[in-house]
Amino acid sequence: MRAIQISEAGGPDVLIPAELPEPVAGPGELLVDVTAAGVNYIDTYQRQGIYPMTLPYVPGMEGVGRVRAVGDGVTTLAAGARVAWSETLGSYAQVIAVPAEKAVPVPDGVSDEAAVGALLQGMTAHFLVNDAFPVQAGDAILVHAAAGGVGLLLTQLAAAKGARVIATVSTKEKEELAREAGAAEVVRYTDVDDLAAAVRTLTGGVGVAAAFDSVGLTTFDASLASLRRRGMLVLFGASSGPVPPVDPQRLNAAGSVFLTRPKLFDYVYAREELTAKAAAVYAAVADGTLDVRIGHRYPLADARTAHEDLQARRTTGKLVLLP
Repeated sequence: MRAIQISEAGGPDVLIPAELPEPVAGPGELLVDVTAAGVNYIDTYQRQGIYPMTLPYVPGMEGVGRVRAVGDGVTTLAAGARVAWSETLGSYAQVIAVPAEKAVPVPDGVSDEAAVGALLQGMTAHFLVNDAFPVQAGDAILVHAAAGGVGLLLTQLAAAKGARVIATVSTKEKEELAREAGAAEVVRYTDVDDLAAAVRTLTGGVGVAAAFDSVGLTTFDASLASLRRRGMLVLFGASSGPVPPVDPQRLNAAGSVFLTRPKLFDYVYAREELTAKAAAVYAAVADGTLDVRIGHRYPLADARTAHEDLQARRTTGKLVLLP
């Protein structure tokens, strides 16, 4: 089968197309023909060695496809079923063996690309605004990288809950996408000298109830300074680099604010949590509440280009590889 293999940590150039043996479905596993694989920032962290990996390996945590065969002990899904997953390494490939407990069924009303576009990023957006910080109607919130894959979904879900979303983007095109997703205000961070001051002006000097920050290093200070008293900074990514250690006294000085660094997999740890969260996201896609924007499609062999585009912030919406 065709796949992408990484033999050393590094830049996008370590993503090498390869011919590898097809996997087999072991006990408790599904053998799946991959129709689309999702490209996510976690893939870049693993590739760079920020999250150390056992080498060599096939990257990609997320995909969608049709079950070809099932291993011993699998009773919940059968050959022919359409499934998606967001927690199985090896998705940049034509075929993958997925633990049945990590796979979720895809409803008929959701396309393959929407299924992969909504799963990891959709569940991330869902847990951020419902669990990490339960957004309430009337809350003013700050969403960085609002035209990205998670950002667009998070903005839609928060706006649907009645929140006033203040979005940050870098270009006019991305501003339009953020507004279409429901952002009430958009700040182009390239046009302001003091991002926190701009956010405070938009909130009458009060600040936001929560700042959702996937950018990290370059936005962390502004996010912290944008919070209202007892607000919360939800740091869930580091696209600009990891944030250095933080003195807890900074939270005191900022107004008794809170800082959390959550990850999706702790919120879908149990099978029941995973299936419930996936079902909620897919229901929102099927009924039109959640619009999944597929920003870029790449052949599997162009995984390097996908990573380059993602890290250069040349993309909007979801990136998918098509085996």
